Amino acid sequence: MAKIIHPTATIHPSAIIEEGVEIEAYVNIGEEVSIGEGTVIQHHTHIEKWTRIGKNNQIFPFVVIGTPPQDLFYQGEKTFVEIGDENIIREFSTIHRASGREKVTRVGNHNYLMAYSHIAHNCIVRNHVVMANCASLAGHVEIRDHAVIGGLVGIHQFCRIGDFAIIGACSKVSMDVCPYLKADGHPLKIYGLNSVGLKRKGFTEETIKALKKAYRILFRSSQTLKEALELLEKEAGNIKEIQELIDFIKTSKRGFHR
Repeated sequence: MAKIIHPTATIHPSAIIEEGVEIEAYVNIGEEVSIGEGTVIQHHTHIEKWTRIGKNNQIFPFVVIGTPPQDLFYQGEKTFVEIGDENIIREFSTIHRASGREKVTRVGNHNYLMAYSHIAHNCIVRNHVVMANCASLAGHVEIRDHAVIGGLVGIHQFCRIGDFAIIGACSKVSMDVCPYLKADGHPLKIYGLNSVGLKRKGFTEETIKALKKAYRILFRSSQTLKEALELLEKEAGNIKEIQELIDFIKTSKRGFHR
């Protein structure tokens, strides 16, 4: 399948455009950018140097990718944005390249980034993530698989959002949010297990029941965190989701919302 490139598009000679790519009017593609097969870049999108984009992505009008980080310590060093396959990036979204020589801002596969969403320098957005309109990530944030970030949510730098977590609109996130939970508010509070989301993703009743019990032990009992984790480790058995929850908490650097 041939490339389709509108004559008004500006493409740097060093850019690599694979077969099947469609580039619409007034798109700007910078130095050493690579665009994978089947990706469609709609009009007035701006993609700056050192950006790598995979296959079959849909990039809507006025998206800006790969501009320098909003970081006072950035000195113009060579850094990157890497975007995987099958992502949808809606209008006016922004993704900044990393800060720190050879560092990467990374977006995985099958993510849906809605209009005006923002991914700052050195962030990692894994796979099957939904970021609703105007959701914003500060630098060094990590969003894990299947997380849902509501509209107008702001996430503080260096925070982590666990797998299958869901955060309600207009929330303020200043610490980690554990996997499988639902959170909302300003300040943020945890409101239980993301049961509906887990059922939709095919989690078994046994696993959901075990996660609900883990939630009660961690978030609703009178035990200390140390005591709660010790009890969970004894009861985890072969349920990998419980062990993942324990590991997430143990590796938290900012603390986590409870």
